[in-house]
Amino acid sequence: MAVATGDLLAAARAGDKRAIARVLSIIENDAPGAADILRETYPQAGRALVLGITGPPGGGKSTLVSRLVAAYRERAPRVAVVAVDPSSPFSGGAILGDRIRMQDRFLDEGVFIRSMASRGNMGGLARATARVVGVLDALGTDVVVVETVGVGQEEVEVVRVVDTVALVTVPGLGDDIQAIKAGVLEIADVLVVNKADRPGADETARDLAQMLTLGQPRTSWKPPIVRTVAAKGDGIDELIRAVDRHREWARESGERERRRADAARVEVEALLREALVRRLEQRVGSERVRAAVARVAARAVDPYAAVEELLEGA
Repeated sequence: MAVATGDLLAAARAGDKRAIARVLSIIENDAPGAADILRETYPQAGRALVLGITGPPGGGKSTLVSRLVAAYRERAPRVAVVAVDPSSPFSGGAILGDRIRMQDRFLDEGVFIRSMASRGNMGGLARATARVVGVLDALGTDVVVVETVGVGQEEVEVVRVVDTVALVTVPGLGDDIQAIKAGVLEIADVLVVNKADRPGADETARDLAQMLTLGQPRTSWKPPIVRTVAAKGDGIDELIRAVDRHREWARESGERERRRADAARVEVEALLREALVRRLEQRVGSERVRAAVARVAARAVDPYAAVEELLEGA
């Protein structure tokens, strides 16, 4: 590993926010040195409490995350937030940057906030989110909170990044059942009815409880329903206790290791696909790949035939 990268990691481990930001930028952009950083940090990961906050837009997730960060800071020296935002279609950068979220936490030296652009990825998560979370964990972060884009049904990918998923909804979203379809509900470990001081909170909680009785349970864990009013700080302690209970259950039941094994499989398969595509392009030539893509776009050949031709020439 290069000396410069080693010095950067040392500063990041010491809590230097600028160094942490530089390390994460290298990882997120897959820049030179990314593989060295991952090799160096990977054995130290797996110790932090990693919590995912997900749910449909309008649920007050950012306010809830801000309250959680404040509460976790009372019990942990280093807390990080990874906020995955929608991307600009022009620059590719995050539209909702970290400068406009949780501004009251920026003065806390024990809090690190990273805003990541989803860059069009499905599932509410940026492509490098899992790697960023793992590096933050390895650098000595005690708690990592991952807040997803807020794309509703597609946010199920968060389960492969975090240990506990908290699904946030609110009364008065309109069609509440549509807002919390089974795809998202099934990956929730804790259900949160935020803005619970609004009319309809009882009905929302009742609907959630009823939906939990439908279908086949994934595990023996029954997600608790926690009511919060994030704007006032109400229910935050209860939510943290629910997360702690789930974390303990996951450790004792083996669910935590099962999830981590599944996440590792997905990561290895993703890297394998990327490596195979790179090797294929090297063997057949990028010009030939571009020509095949052009032929498919022109409907001169179907995608399956184009792939077969490229593989035959590899």
